[in-house]
Amino acid sequence: MQTIYADGIANMILVDGVVRLDLINVTSVEQGKEPNVDQVGRLALSLPALIRIQDQLSKMVDKMVQDGILTKNPPAAN
Repeated sequence: MQTIYADGIANMILVDGVVRLDLINVTSVEQGKEPNVDQVGRLALSLPALIRIQDQLSKMVDKMVQDGILTKNPPAAN
């Protein structure tokens, strides 16, 4: 099994019921400029898989908050 590390997602698109996510890594950051990024892969998911992943990620974040690893910031006032 291959492991791909990603710093984030550059693009998300839905085509024919498949969500495609472009995975990126930040390669350099210069003050006052946009960071340079390289695409390292693409993840393609069915809509049901995307919803399951979102649920799993939410549960993981809630558990980390409960364990004191993370804190949630209140929503910004408009």
